[in-house]
Amino acid sequence: MQIIRELSVLRDAVREYRSEGKRIALVPTMGALHAGHLALVEEGLRRADVVVTSIFVNPRQFAPNEDLDRYPRRERADAQLLEKANATILWAPTIEEMYPDGFATNVSVSGVSEVLDGAARPGHFDGVATVVLKLFNQVKPDVALFGEKDWQQLAVVRRMATDLDLELDIVGVPTVRDDQGLALSSRNAYLTEDELAKARILPRSLGEAAAAIGKGEPVAGALTAAVARLSEAGFDPIDYVSLRDAETLAPIEALGERPARLLAAARMGNARLIDNLPVTVSVSPSK
Repeated sequence: MQIIRELSVLRDAVREYRSEGKRIALVPTMGALHAGHLALVEEGLRRADVVVTSIFVNPRQFAPNEDLDRYPRRERADAQLLEKANATILWAPTIEEMYPDGFATNVSVSGVSEVLDGAARPGHFDGVATVVLKLFNQVKPDVALFGEKDWQQLAVVRRMATDLDLELDIVGVPTVRDDQGLALSSRNAYLTEDELAKARILPRSLGEAAAAIGKGEPVAGALTAAVARLSEAGFDPIDYVSLRDAETLAPIEALGERPARLLAAARMGNARLIDNLPVTVSVSPSK
């Protein structure tokens, strides 16, 4: 596996693979890799010949009061994991390489970026869209893979790719969870053992709410019950628990023909956790 830090070197490497007729996949990450990230690499290898995994802790998607300085960084261990996973290139640029002196461009995706995490973290998705578009231009992949745990991020990237006529496939990969259902996240490292046990209430409460809504129970009541359970478990603050159109992220009050997604974000200790689940109408077995 090549570890590349300069854009000119990356472009030369990609150009060589292209000349050999190879299909290229991109897996964007901020490092502190876990099994969820490796699932993206695995899926990338199924869809392409070459997998470029980026590790870049993007300062533009962190607000001044957020965890940029303490976000886990462990590039050596990450590189070992990627090599074992058969990734082809680790693209690990410096901040100066990604945002040269005088950098003045911002990419903003209206609508899907303004609700939920966009409302709770103003400017966050501008930073995401900007760095992802740069990565797309740097690697020029045929396919890019993102985890469904960050569902709103996936929706923002898909909207941007559609609007800007980007010639690549955006693939969402199902959330990888621990043996008790908690979505794997680099920020789970912030949790104490006690907080980790309490955090596992998040997927359970979402699962209960999704099941209730699927059975036809009122959406508002199911969401209220989920918020109450999270509060009892010690989540504070609870930014949102919301049922949304899976593509547009518009709020919905009842299930219809379009896919629906139940999304939540809440803080446990020093970790802000997010999760989401699809919500479908339950079909009773025929008698």
